[in-house]
Amino acid sequence: METTTGKIIVEKIKESKIAKVDFSNLPFGKVYSDHMLVCDYKDGAWQTPHIKPYGPISLDPAAKIFHYGQSVFEGMKAYKDAEGQAWLFRPDENQKRLNISSKRISIPELPKEIFMEGLRTLLKLEKDWIPTTPGSSLYVRPFIFASGVGLHASPADQYKFFIVCAPSGPYFAGKIKVLIEEKYSRAANGGVGFAKAGGNYAGQFYPTQLAVEKGYQQVIWTDDNTHEYIEEAGAMNIFVRINDTLMTSPVSDRILDGVTRKSVLDIAKAEDIPVEIRKIRVEELISASKNGSLKEMFGAGTAAVISPISGFGHRDADYMLPELENSYASLLKKRITDIQYNRAEDPFGWRFKID
Repeated sequence: METTTGKIIVEKIKESKIAKVDFSNLPFGKVYSDHMLVCDYKDGAWQTPHIKPYGPISLDPAAKIFHYGQSVFEGMKAYKDAEGQAWLFRPDENQKRLNISSKRISIPELPKEIFMEGLRTLLKLEKDWIPTTPGSSLYVRPFIFASGVGLHASPADQYKFFIVCAPSGPYFAGKIKVLIEEKYSRAANGGVGFAKAGGNYAGQFYPTQLAVEKGYQQVIWTDDNTHEYIEEAGAMNIFVRINDTLMTSPVSDRILDGVTRKSVLDIAKAEDIPVEIRKIRVEELISASKNGSLKEMFGAGTAAVISPISGFGHRDADYMLPELENSYASLLKKRITDIQYNRAEDPFGWRFKID
C-alpha cells in the first residue's frame, strides 16, 4: 500500500522482520531495517523520493558506477534516549558534505529538502529499529551512485540516491594498534581525499590488510609526498595528545573534514583543553613517545566516535602508549555520546529530533 507524506511516496512492508533480530547481539552494519529510501536523478532533475521495502535493486551491466566509480556516501547514526525519543547528531553537516563530495565526483547536488525530509520520514517509520542496548545505535547510510548507462568515460546522465539503515553494535571493541604507512598513500594534493567517495576506501583495503597480517588493526596514513606527516587513522581523523595539548592535522585536499572531528575540537575548547591544528611529524610522535610526553592517540569518526590507540608501529619498531585513568579520549567520547543520547545539555545545538 502506497501513501504520500508531503513530497515522499511511502510503500510500507507487508510484514516486518524486526522480531527475528537479536538486538542484544548486533554486528556492525550487517542487519538491515525494513525500509529504504530511493530517489532517482533523470532528465536533468531529482525526482520524487520513494520509501519502499528494503531489498535488492536491478542495474544494467553498463551502468557507469561499475566502470567509472561515481559514488559518494555519508555515515550517520540515530539514537534513542531514556524516554524513547529518537535523535540524530548534526545531520546538516552530513547533508552539506554529501554535496561537497558529489560536486568533486561530477554528481548532481541533491536538494537539502530531499535529504532532510527523506531522512526524517524514513527514520520515523524505522523508529522501532533504533536499538537501546548500551553502545548501540541505528547506523544510517545515505549514498549516491551513477546508474546511467554507457561505456564512454564521462559522467552519467542518471543517478540514484539511497538511504539504508542498519541497527548496529560498537564498531571497534577496545583499543587498536596501528601501523604508520610509508609506501602506500590514501590521497594526493588536488585529488579526492576530502570527499567521501567510495574509491577512497577501496584503495585503503590492501595496505590495511598488509598491516593486519603484521598484527595491527589499522593504518595511520601519511602525506603522499614525503610520508613525514601523519594525516588520518584508517577511515578516521586522528588526534594526538602531547603533554596536555591535543593536536590534529588541518583538513586539506587529502583529509576528510569529519563531523566527529569538528565536534571533538569544539568540545575540547569548551573544556579548556589546549588545542593545536597543525601538521604533525612522525618523528615528533616517536620523540614524544621516547621522552614520555606522548600521552594519547585516538581516531575520531561516526562509526566508532572515539577509538583509542594503544600503540603504533614504525619501521619494525613498536611504541606503546600509557594507560591513563582520566584520558581526553574517554572525556570527549562521554561528552559527545551524552549529547547524542540526550543524557546531557546540548550547548552547541547539535541534536536533531526525529519525531
